[in-house]
Amino acid sequence: MQMRFEVPDTFWSLFRSVNRDAYIEALLYINEEYQYNNYFLTREACIQVLSDMNAKKRFELQREEDETEFDMLETPSSRILNWLLRTGWLKKIEDYNTLATNIVIPDYSAIFIDAFERLTSEDMEETEIYIQNVYATLFSFQNDSRVNLNMLRTALINTRRLNKALQDMLHNMDRFFARLLDQKTYGELLKEHLEGYVEEIVQKKYHILKTSDNFYIYKMDIKKVLRDMREDEEWIETVRERSRAVGDTKEDVLDLLDMIERGFDDIEHRIANMDKEHTKYVRATVTRLNYLLSGETDTKGLVIQLLNRMAQGDDYGEILQSTGRRMNLSLLEMISEKSLYKRRKGRQDFISQMAPEEVAEDLERDDVLKLNRIQARYSRKQIEEFIEAHMENEVLDASELEITGDGDFEKLILAYDLSTRKNSRYMVLEEDAEMVEQNGYRYPGLRFVRRR
Repeated sequence: MQMRFEVPDTFWSLFRSVNRDAYIEALLYINEEYQYNNYFLTREACIQVLSDMNAKKRFELQREEDETEFDMLETPSSRILNWLLRTGWLKKIEDYNTLATNIVIPDYSAIFIDAFERLTSEDMEETEIYIQNVYATLFSFQNDSRVNLNMLRTALINTRRLNKALQDMLHNMDRFFARLLDQKTYGELLKEHLEGYVEEIVQKKYHILKTSDNFYIYKMDIKKVLRDMREDEEWIETVRERSRAVGDTKEDVLDLLDMIERGFDDIEHRIANMDKEHTKYVRATVTRLNYLLSGETDTKGLVIQLLNRMAQGDDYGEILQSTGRRMNLSLLEMISEKSLYKRRKGRQDFISQMAPEEVAEDLERDDVLKLNRIQARYSRKQIEEFIEAHMENEVLDASELEITGDGDFEKLILAYDLSTRKNSRYMVLEEDAEMVEQNGYRYPGLRFVRRR
């Protein structure tokens, strides 16, 4: 039977009660004394504990809906104890041997009291405890032949608890950003950062993960243990046979190992996300500090204050007109280094600034036919034979070449065109050669050599 069915209906009235804070505080005090006295208290001991609490806290109890005039005549300690017993948060057991009335905490109530303790005084070292538990459990499971899969499930539960603790730390970062924006002065913001964020997050939580490196101390050892267990097939079969012998076949050992390893990957991702949030908060704090420090003297800060004042008031139009008569909000230093508005030039001015395109002159019909005729008149082989025939000492010097007609001149032009290609057997040594004039032809004195 699930424990939630054991909870009485009156149990939930605590969360609607006008004296809710007093009852929760009383449960915490009783639970502390309850553990110290070996988990049972007499009624007289409970009254004494609650009296000491009232002396310190001085709660003013208001009347509950189900309280009678006779109940109101009781002391505050008796009223609190009677109400907790009546609603089921505490349970009364009569001991007829000693003629004493003992007060115990039911199991379902203990769960809620534990939650109240976590809300009021969070355990700052829970991450360290969980990582050590995972390492110790896995090491025992690997080396102790008497253990079963429940040990591995315990390691998985602690891994998930560690993930949950880190996720809670990550989600709580939002409230620090909200508190950051609520500070209006430089001193308040600095106090919030040092006494709020640094003390609560950096020193108590973030410090445990990053400075002490508790997670990273055990991470590699845990991954090594997981890898060794997975690779030892004989050991895995032994564990399976042992589990089948006791009837524990709900989960396989490899599945549990995979879930634990995935949990550690999630832990690394959450720590990386915490690093990002921490960096964002520090950057936002520095930006806010700079703004508050220069807000009274910086031009932009004053403009922002003015705009906020204009937005808050009902007389927005009057403030805008009054401001416009006294200030020129379009000055360069008001907004940025650039002008707030720059007049655009007309289309004609834009077109006139464009560089004119160079139009290539069209060749005449005779020139086109002449070029095509030159390209098609001689083959590559004929050009190479022309170069070879006029070479002396592996060099063709065009300045010493005798041009007797259009054929030789055209072959010289095509030889230069051939030498510029990548697959050519020849190349030109000097392209900026002096011009040569011979028999009515004018051309540079190029020197052709074999390409190596």
